[in-house]
Amino acid sequence: MEKVEVKIIREEGVILPKYMTPGAAGMDVYAYIDKPITLNSLERRLIPTGITMEIPFGYEVQVRPRSGLAIKYGITLVNSPGTIDSDYRGKIGIILINLSLDKYTINPMERIGQLVLQKVYKMEFNETDELEKSERSTGGFGHTGK
Repeated sequence: MEKVEVKIIREEGVILPKYMTPGAAGMDVYAYIDKPITLNSLERRLIPTGITMEIPFGYEVQVRPRSGLAIKYGITLVNSPGTIDSDYRGKIGIILINLSLDKYTINPMERIGQLVLQKVYKMEFNETDELEKSERSTGGFGHTGK
């Protein structure tokens, strides 16, 4: 598996994001908070991670929800996947939302999301008057049935 170096600065006491298993695509990232934060039903909050990164040009870091938090507690990301661009140098925050009916408490250094490095390809448009036909054509949402 190819490795790409990403420079990172972490605030004091921050746990570096890490892969939890050898086959994991995403690195778990942690809540950098000094006291628990409770999310009410349908509440969303920006949760700090205590890290900043220098992502190489031509890449992005996608921020994705943790499946365990989603299925067990209804905790996910508002903008999923979120994108951290290669030219962004600010602090990384995770926008969590509670989609359950119950309150959920985020504890300091709890794993709150995943970071996935992705290659970025730039689009170049070629304006035309006609597109190649396909079997699907203009069939949209639900066009193949339930």
